[in-house]
Formats: sequence, structure tokens, C-alpha cells
Amino acid sequence: MGFLTIYQDNYTDSTVISNRFIDEYMQAANDAQLKIYLYLIRMMNARLDTSIGDIADKFNYTEKDVIRALKYWERNRLLVLDYDSQKNIVGIHLMDSNASAELPLNPAMTTYPSLTAPSPSAAMPAHAVTYPSVTAAQPHIQPFSVEKPNYTADELRDFKADEDTARLLFVAEQYLKRPLSANDMRTILFIMDKLGFSEDLTDYLIQYCVDRGKRDMRYIEKVALSWAEQGITTQKQAAALAGKYDKTVYEIMRALGKNNLPTETEVAYIDRWRKFYGFENDVILTACERTVLATDSHRFEYADSILASWHKAGVHHKGDIKSLDENHRRGRASRPTASTNKFNQFTQHDYDFDAIQQALEKEILSN
Repeated sequence: MGFLTIYQDNYTDSTVISNRFIDEYMQAANDAQLKIYLYLIRMMNARLDTSIGDIADKFNYTEKDVIRALKYWERNRLLVLDYDSQKNIVGIHLMDSNASAELPLNPAMTTYPSLTAPSPSAAMPAHAVTYPSVTAAQPHIQPFSVEKPNYTADELRDFKADEDTARLLFVAEQYLKRPLSANDMRTILFIMDKLGFSEDLTDYLIQYCVDRGKRDMRYIEKVALSWAEQGITTQKQAAALAGKYDKTVYEIMRALGKNNLPTETEVAYIDRWRKFYGFENDVILTACERTVLATDSHRFEYADSILASWHKAGVHHKGDIKSLDENHRRGRASRPTASTNKFNQFTQHDYDFDAIQQALEKEILSN
């Protein structure tokens, strides 16, 4: 791809990021999207040329990663992409994020103002950055929210037609051990289109879930949303996040009937059992087994109460639990059992019923 023409409204000679961008857009954007947008502003204000390839090389992204980030900002109305007749990107029109709206934004609007790249002047090379005067008022910009669209059949067909996407879908079918349904492909498209995942990160995402025995696309989507919320944009970052939790954590989660990614609170419980209490895995799993048999809710809290009592009683190994249980049973057996029969709720006396009967018979005979 050739060099791009980048231009904006209200040009200034310094790199300035509006407060509105920080307040409304930074939180939802991922690492790649932020880097590329800020780099565009930097290049524009320095009057330096750039290209899709240059941006990809600078941040170690693929060109498709860069294009995906640009389209993300276009959906957010912060820029407009200009195309040539072959649908190659030839210009980027950076919009004024502080511009006031004359008309309210129609959420269903999918077209943009007709703004084409200017013809290069004779005084500057064809790849130079230019700054035309654009005075058209821009619509009010709404912050982007992650919402799963209902992609059409045409959109799915275009998605599958891409060579890299076709490879990813084939690999996904091998991981999942089944053909992908239309809903499966919509979910993968959503993950890449709206969450900004690259092919490599999406590939790793599916493999990560399958390795944990999860082939349900709804589960894969939940993991993707979790990663997006945590700013995960590369396979390396995802692997580092997964490495925070070793196999023992997931084993304990499964023992408690939990199939989700561990939350910070759940990890804190497990850390306390392993590090503060110093319990081995078999002791913790024993507590988990008893918890599952006892309750369907608040299982972490219930298991914590068991382990806290064992820690207080001096339990160190699984064998100590057996001794503790035996002592408990003996203690219960030695305690007197009070009768709850309502006919016995009076003071008990020792009577000689034979003597009473003889006295009654003697009294009857004497009469």
C-alpha cells in the first residue's frame, strides 16, 4: 500500500489530545487502537508522511491489525477513511472530537460525510501530508460500547472470503472438532471486529479454551470479553495472564463446581488456603468435596470456614483430618442424649411396681 494523506479540522502545531477523547474513548479502546490513533495525531502534527506498512512495522503489528484499528476509530466517528477505486485506503481524515453536533447522531447511520483526499499540489510530493480547509459541522460523537451485532449473511460471506480468515476458521474447526455454524462464525467475527482481536490472538483464545476442556463458543466469547476488559491485545499478554494461574487453581475451581475464569476474590481465597494456611492440594480438595455436598451457594466462603477450622485445629496433612473426624465422633458419642419425647418431660422417679400391685390385691381381698 502507498503513503496516506492524513488531514484534520482545526489544525494546530502541537500534539494535543482532547479531554473528551480521554474521558469517553480511552477506556473502551485496546492497546493497538490507542497506539495507532495517537501515532496518527503525532505524524499529522509533525507534518510527516506514513503508511499502513510503516505503522505496522513501528508497532510490530500486521497490516490487517492496523486496518482493523483504523476501522474501529472510523466506527467511533473519530476519523474517516478515504479509498481509491480499488478500495485501498489512500487517506485518513481525522475528525474534531470536540465538534458540536447540529443534528443528533442516528445510531443506525453507517455512512459518513463525503470527504475525499485532496489532489497533491505540484509543490509537494504525492505522498506528502496535506491539510485542506473543511468547515462542515460533524455529528455528536457517542462513546463506543461493545455490543454484539447481528451480522448479515453477506457480512459473513465477506468475512470468510478473506484468506487469513479462512485459515483461522479452518484451525478453529480442528480445535473444536466440528464444523463451525453460522453463529460460531458470527462470534469469531464479533471478537475480531468489535473487540479488535488479531488472527493470532483469536487463534490463541480458542486454543486456550479448548485446552481447558471448553469448546462452547459462548464460553470462548466470555473469555474474549474478559481479556478485552483487561486490555489484552497480543498473544504474549494473554499467555502472561494465563500464567498467573497454575493448574492447581483451576483444579480447585473445578472441585468447587466452578468453570469460569477465577475472579480476584476467588484467587485471594485460594492463595490464603495455600500460602497463609499452608495446606497441600489434597487437604484443600477434601474441603471442596465436603463443601459441594453441603451447599450449592457461597461455596468459597463455606470451604474457607472448613479450612479455617482445620488450620485452628492444627491440621497439616490429609491424615490429620481423619484423626480430627474420629475425635469429633467420639466426642458426640460420649455426650448424653436428652429425650425429646413429650411424655417424658417430667421428673422421673424410681417406683416398685411389684410392691404396689401386691398392696392393691391385698386391699381388694380384704373388702
